[in-house]
Amino acid sequence: MAPKATERRESIFHGYAATPGDHWFGWLAERLERAGIPADVPALPESGSPDPDRWGAAVAEAVGTPDQGSVVVAHSLGCLAVLRYLASLSGPWRLGTLVLVSGFVDELPALPVLDGFIGDDGADTAGVRERIGSLTLLRSDDDPYVPTGHTDRLARLLGTTATVVPGAGHFLAEDGVTALPQALEAIV
Repeated sequence: MAPKATERRESIFHGYAATPGDHWFGWLAERLERAGIPADVPALPESGSPDPDRWGAAVAEAVGTPDQGSVVVAHSLGCLAVLRYLASLSGPWRLGTLVLVSGFVDELPALPVLDGFIGDDGADTAGVRERIGSLTLLRSDDDPYVPTGHTDRLARLLGTTATVVPGAGHFLAEDGVTALPQALEAIV
């Protein structure tokens, strides 16, 4: 049975070389479930060698046509996949909440292996912000993979500013980030 438009539900998307069980994804899903918000952390296919079409199809399957009850959280390369999906939607849609963690639309000097996925234009964000109720971008001040300027530029493209989480690196477990209360606060 499809959820009613008034029911809140969440999809959490991981990034490059990650799985649904990594980093803070399970922690966030568990906290949301406790708050009565069903949460799903779908596996994006072959995360170590991501294909933009296959990732886009996985995002489409998980999110469907978003509505006011839809909550989407994405990390790193997952942000790009989500933004591309939202930009591709036609017809009426509105996403209740979007949280982007270490998001970017530009090529990453530290990860040239992802240049093919990112492409020359990243994602067309025109018109996306107007269809999102609540938008939060989180970045660290010491991310070794996504330059702070990349996330700040994405924030500007989306008409907002990024919230800085000091010392969080790339928001990975190896950076000590296994919980992300700032994402939870942006949702509940």
